[in-house]
Amino acid sequence: MSDFDPALFLPDELLGRIRDRAPVHDRENTFPQQDLDELREAGYLSILVPKERGGAGLGLEQAAILQQRLATAAPATALAINMHLVWTGVAKVFSDRGVPGLEFVQDGAVAGEVFAFGISEGGNDLVLFGSDTSAVPTGNGGYAFTGTKIFTSLAPVWTKLGLHGLDTTSADAPKLVFAFIERTDAVVTGVDWDTLGMRATQSRTTRLNGAVADAAHVVRRIDPGPNPDPIVFGIFSVFEILLASVYTGIARRALDLAVQTVRQRTSKKTGLAYSQDPDIRWRIADMALAYDALPPQIAALARDVDDQADNGPRWFTLLSGVKHRAITMAKHVVDQAMLTAGGGSYFSANELSRLYRDVLAGAFHPSDPESAHATAASAWLGPLDS
Repeated sequence: MSDFDPALFLPDELLGRIRDRAPVHDRENTFPQQDLDELREAGYLSILVPKERGGAGLGLEQAAILQQRLATAAPATALAINMHLVWTGVAKVFSDRGVPGLEFVQDGAVAGEVFAFGISEGGNDLVLFGSDTSAVPTGNGGYAFTGTKIFTSLAPVWTKLGLHGLDTTSADAPKLVFAFIERTDAVVTGVDWDTLGMRATQSRTTRLNGAVADAAHVVRRIDPGPNPDPIVFGIFSVFEILLASVYTGIARRALDLAVQTVRQRTSKKTGLAYSQDPDIRWRIADMALAYDALPPQIAALARDVDDQADNGPRWFTLLSGVKHRAITMAKHVVDQAMLTAGGGSYFSANELSRLYRDVLAGAFHPSDPESAHATAASAWLGPLDS
């Protein structure tokens, strides 16, 4: 990885334009269409697609570095693009392991299609292991999905929505069905995204009223509950690693802004720059020590996915753990950055104010703290006594 240059895929000039637009989209609560258009033009939507299919042929380790870099410019843009990259990442997990079925995702990404993530449902803490959305066979290998998905990032622009639902009517039911649908009149996108932070993701509610996935876009049918199927591992591994990357990028930007600020501010008491104040220096060091731990952890886990390492039952602890640590670290670093930068950071026009709001969204992504701790406890102590 030492020879990987992220600026080849995310040039400074492109990042600068994205950074300049970020406060506007946050203030106006709008989707960053120009960001998407420029990233698509730069080939960013297909970074995880193999070269032989027309993509950049990058690994998850490299994509994680790029997502950290993108998040330093616009966290909401990075988080929205994350959901597309999750599906292209799952497609890479499949193709790397010789599992067919997601070639259309790779080809679509190269063609400029945008894939969104339709898994989350209100009150469904089973997440990947269950669904309140019904999946009814159409009789020709397809499925009709009826239900409500929440936090559907990329809501205004996706061309295909990857989702899951529960088939309770087939002879071998129940089965969880993973598939992709297109936009039709059976898909209603709400206008309900008015949030504290991450406003530009436009992660609106999606209501499905018999939305049909044709047979070619039905990817897997698996038993509900914990399952070793590649679709579960693929989604969980890529989602957690790229999510950790976005919030680690937020922390890096907060740290950089804090350093910049204390070098520019001068103490009236001492006449020295705040960068010479021992207490401020301790706070900066505390931020740096927390931040420095995460990029190597993310890189190591992403490399394991790329290399098809056998971490056995530890996989889910490692993946949920790195996401949990990234969120915890990022919130701590942004908190410290706000204190370091002083009262000016409390104003909405200050970039740290936006980062402070954006970083709070991390608590609402799976795996939540309860799930991460329960997974770790089971790994080290065994399951609870029945």
